[in-house]
Amino acid sequence: VAKLQGAHVTAIASGKHEALLRDLGADAFIAYTRTTPEDVIRDADLIVDAVGGAASGRFLRTIRRGGALYPIFPLGFTGADDAAALGITVSTTQVRSNGPQLAEIAKHLDAGTIRAVIDSTYPLSNAQAAHERAARGHIQGKLVLAVQ
Repeated sequence: VAKLQGAHVTAIASGKHEALLRDLGADAFIAYTRTTPEDVIRDADLIVDAVGGAASGRFLRTIRRGGALYPIFPLGFTGADDAAALGITVSTTQVRSNGPQLAEIAKHLDAGTIRAVIDSTYPLSNAQAAHERAARGHIQGKLVLAVQ
């Protein structure tokens, strides 16, 4: 979605995810197993930290004044005062339903300009297997529970 708005996107993941993330539109890629992202990123407008937690604060020095940090898992983040001093907005909003936005996203999904990546699908009756898959980690995409 950021690419649709003209953004330059840098993805951070382990090296085995590079091809997928570039296929999804990432302009640049940082393998965190080889490079510390916060040592090379500068003046970012927005960091979406999918790992989150207490370590999200490490990205504050990579964001320009007026930029934003969105930790997906904000529990343990203690950098609110530092962010405010740097002029950085920190948002922990997870989901806000918005019908018009969802309709717009649906158009892009239908057209193929954005796509969802599914790691694996499980019947709802086997939700335990989905949890076990999640616990193993290194997921590429979403886990889906199918209701039949």
